[in-house]
Amino acid sequence: MFIAMNRFRVAKGSEAAFEQVWLSRDSHLEKVPGFIEFHLLKGPEAEDHTLYASHTIWANHAAFEAWTKSEAFRAAHRDAGNNKPLYLGHPQFEGFEVRQTVGRGGRN
Repeated sequence: MFIAMNRFRVAKGSEAAFEQVWLSRDSHLEKVPGFIEFHLLKGPEAEDHTLYASHTIWANHAAFEAWTKSEAFRAAHRDAGNNKPLYLGHPQFEGFEVRQTVGRGGRN
């Protein structure tokens, strides 16, 4: 599996607007081969921002890469530039190859 995350430093007072952008958008992810799951995470607050992360789980790195080159990706991100006033700086991408998963039934 592969986990892709983008961290966003959302300007204080813009949290509700930022969340609404994500909750109301059509991500097109459910149509993409290899997509498993998406989470929007809200993290700790700092003096000038609240930390958020988008978190997607993919079957493998190749599936994620294919998504980034797809028409579905372009459609999902078409209006992303309109939301820049909501956060400080650029989103910070982090990608991870899963090496171990532990579930209720034990290790996988």
